[in-house]
Amino acid sequence: MKLQGEITINGEKYPAGSEIAWYKLYPFFLLHMAAFGTSGFVMAYAADGADIWFLYMHGGFACFVYLMFYLTIFGKDQVKWMLINSALGLFGIYAQIDLILSLFGKQAGDYPARVHFIPFLYYVLYTFLLYQAVLDATGARDNPARKRVVEAAYVIISATVYTAIYLSR
Repeated sequence: MKLQGEITINGEKYPAGSEIAWYKLYPFFLLHMAAFGTSGFVMAYAADGADIWFLYMHGGFACFVYLMFYLTIFGKDQVKWMLINSALGLFGIYAQIDLILSLFGKQAGDYPARVHFIPFLYYVLYTFLLYQAVLDATGARDNPARKRVVEAAYVIISATVYTAIYLSR
């Protein structure tokens, strides 16, 4: 993958335009974001209610830092499309969060909209990273034919999962 900005990994500086192996970035970010996303989810939907200011400080700061990394790694155009596609995918996100909460006897509608902002943003950031990882792990980023297949599979799998969740309710 080609970096869109400068980044340092384990003390080694990679300037903008450098080619970097996908496995140098994704395992760290996927694990790191899973941990922070889980903590944000738990804070937002805790049994005693979320301290909304702490949730926004903790989660908002983390999401801001991730966005800065995304701009450096993927570039402005990719991040722009992440935000556009996330706006289009709110239904799917809401359905999945509702499903996860149902495992604990709750519903997304049990919480005010302001509580959902940080978990939704974590979800958007994580699924974007997952999509980028799939593109790089399959070698599809710079192969137009393979990219079309991978993107089609990604959309079909996502739509199937969202539909199954929606119909299971």
